[in-house]
Order: sequence, then structure tokens, then C-alpha cells
Amino acid sequence: MGVALAAVAVVTRTLLLRDADHRINQLLTQETGEFANFVAQGVDPDTGRRFTDPEALLRVFLQRQYSDPDEELLGLVGTGGPAPRVVRQSRDLPSGLPLHRDRPSLVAVAAARESSGRIDRRQGEVRWAKVPIETGGPPSAFVVAFHADRQQAIADEAFRILLAISGVALLLTTGVGWVVAGRILAPVRVVRTTAAELTERDLTQRIPVQGKDDIAALAETFNAMLDRLERAFAGQRQFVDDAGHELRTPITIVRGHLELMGDDPAERAETVRLVTDELDRMSRIVEDLLLLAKAERPDFVRTGPVQLGELTADVFVKARALGDRDWVLDGVADREVSLDAQRITQAMVQLAQNAVQHTVPGDRIAIGSRTAGGRIELYVADRGPGVQEQDAAVIFERFRRGTARRGARTSGAGLGLAIVRAIAEGHRGGAVELRPTEGGGATFALVFEE
Repeated sequence: MGVALAAVAVVTRTLLLRDADHRINQLLTQETGEFANFVAQGVDPDTGRRFTDPEALLRVFLQRQYSDPDEELLGLVGTGGPAPRVVRQSRDLPSGLPLHRDRPSLVAVAAARESSGRIDRRQGEVRWAKVPIETGGPPSAFVVAFHADRQQAIADEAFRILLAISGVALLLTTGVGWVVAGRILAPVRVVRTTAAELTERDLTQRIPVQGKDDIAALAETFNAMLDRLERAFAGQRQFVDDAGHELRTPITIVRGHLELMGDDPAERAETVRLVTDELDRMSRIVEDLLLLAKAERPDFVRTGPVQLGELTADVFVKARALGDRDWVLDGVADREVSLDAQRITQAMVQLAQNAVQHTVPGDRIAIGSRTAGGRIELYVADRGPGVQEQDAAVIFERFRRGTARRGARTSGAGLGLAIVRAIAEGHRGGAVELRPTEGGGATFALVFEE
């Protein structure tokens, strides 16, 4: 901005000087033209005839002229000599040294062969033009001298004023820019400070969002990134805690049986069976934990167009092999939806397996799908003992089976319903809901927005 303001001041001074130079040239041309016309057409008022005396011609012409304040009109009689006689108007210039008093400059003008020129003096520049007089008598000339120092001073004064105004404007703009930039960049500094204070132990800090500009959008994006990081670290910690908690028991069992195993073949066979069973359970726990860890990834669910009726029928066919129950295809919604068919099948089969574990042979288990109120539902309803109210709030959490289980024959790790919830929530607007079945039992439904 300083360079731009300085350039404006310099250009303005240049334009003012060029304008003054143009006006001076016009004035010199005008004055010399008027004198040439007067020489060609003028008449001596004393004789009524053409002028024959150069001095009389100059005096009459100068008496009839009104010159500008910085303009000096002179007549030089005897220009061929060392000291020409000066004929001039009886007035003083407002500034500078008049040419008729500057003898060296005056002699130089008189002796010059050019019709115009300039003289650079300590008192200021003088622009001049002259017209030789050829009416007889001694060699003479008419001289127009313009003192340009005041015009140049006006341009220089304007230049100084512009520089002063530009300096003040630059200071004010710098101050305002400093304040405004500081306010604009304050959220950026908050982002930097917050980022510097973040550690893997504390990801709870967030940036306050104010307004709806780009900085606010940056803060919202940064907060969203912190939310993802916090969820990722929390999931990692939970995975490690859950794995350590659940794997500690089977490892202890395996270690204990192996340490107490004797040489009896029957005892060894029983120990191998128990150890293999515990290892299988550990393998399933690890697979379930890995699946829940993948649920935090954006590609965990890959949706696509699916015929809801076909998906419901496929789930029903696969679920019938889980146990000897009264399987019923309760309802089928015939429409195309956007779901991850594999994940939905996995969740529905898990719900069907859960229903089998909490019912007895011959109990009714219904599988179906429906649409209502802008929502899509896939559900599994059983006629088992149902879920007690105090258990309904915790059974979807990892490794939580509730204080009063519906059956006592299973020994799962308590990850099945957590996986179902992760699959449901991986879809847009998805959730899993628990409802009582009419006539007794529990209904688990996967609910999605259309």
C-alpha cells in the first residue's frame, strides 16, 4: 500500500508538471503570435503609418498587453551589442529575479539564435521565446519570459501534501488492518493453541464457534476432526480394555488346566477338549472385537440398492437352520431401499440366534419387514421370557448381558447385540430398538430412514 500511495503522489506531480509545461508552451506561442501579428498589421499612433522604429513598436505593444503574474514581456533594442537596451512594462513579478535584472541571462537570450529555450537559474527556471524585429533601425527583438518556479512549487506542494496524506492514511490503514487482522486470525490462534494442548490423554477441548464465516467453518471442521479423534482413541482404549478383560478368564482357565494336566489319557483328553473350547471362545471374542473396531471406519457399511422383500426372505431362510423353532415369515415390504445387504443379514441372523438362545423348541419366532411413517423396519420377534426393564438399557453395550438374563444356556461374551447396534447405526439414520412382543416375548427391530 505504501508503494501504491507513493506511486500516486509521484504520478500526480508528474501530471501537474506536464500540465504546467503545456500551459507555458501555449502562453509563449500565443504571445509571440500576437506580437508577430502586431508587427505585420500595427500602425504607429503618432504618424499613422507602419512602424519604422523598433523601440516605438515595442513600447506601443507593451502598453497594450496585460501579462500573467509570472509572465515577463520585454523588448530588446540593440541585440547585436554587448548591452542591449530593455523596454519593459512597469510592473514587478510576484517572485523570483526578473530577467531584465539578470544581465548575464538577458544577454544570453539576446544573443541566442534559437527562437525559444530555457534558463536554469538559482532563483528558478525561466522559459523564454523571442521574435526578431525587422522594421529597420538597430537589431531588436521581442522576448516573452515565463518564470516557472511558482508552477513547479505548486506541483511540489501538491506532491508533499499527497505524501503527507498518504503517510497518515498508511498509518491509519496499518492500525485498522492490524486490529481487524488480529480479530480475524484470533480463531486461528485458538485453533493453533488448542492443537498444541491436545494429547492422547485429553481430547475433550473444543474451539468455540462464532458466526458463519470461513473461520467459523474452519473451527467447526477442526471440532469435527477432534470428535473423530476422540471416538477413535476411545474405541482403541475400549478395545484394549475389553480384550484384556474378556481374554484374561479363558487364558487363566487354559493355563490352569495345562498346569494341572496329568499323565492319565482320559484326563488329558478332557483337558484338551476344555482348552480347545476356551480357545474357540477366545477366537470368537477377538473376531467380534475386531468387527466392532471396524465399525468406526467410514467403509464399515457399503450401501447399495436392495430389494427389501428379497432380503427379508433370504434372512428367513438362513435363520430357520439355527434351531428347532416355529419360524414364521411375518411380513414382507416390497420396495427398493439403500442398505448394506451383507451387514443387515449379519445383524438379523445375530438377532435370530439371540432369539433361539432365549426360547425353547417349538416357540414361535417371527421375522419380517415393513415401512411406516417414513421409516423402514426389519424385525425379529420371539415368544420367550422377554427382557426386564432394568436390562433393556444395557444389553446393547459391550460385554453386558443384563442383571437377569432371559436364559441360562448360553455363554456368549455379550458382544452380539453391540454388533447389531453398530451395524444399524452405521447406516444413515439407523438404530436398533427393543419392544415387547404382543402376547409376551421381545421384538428387536432395525430401523432406518427412507
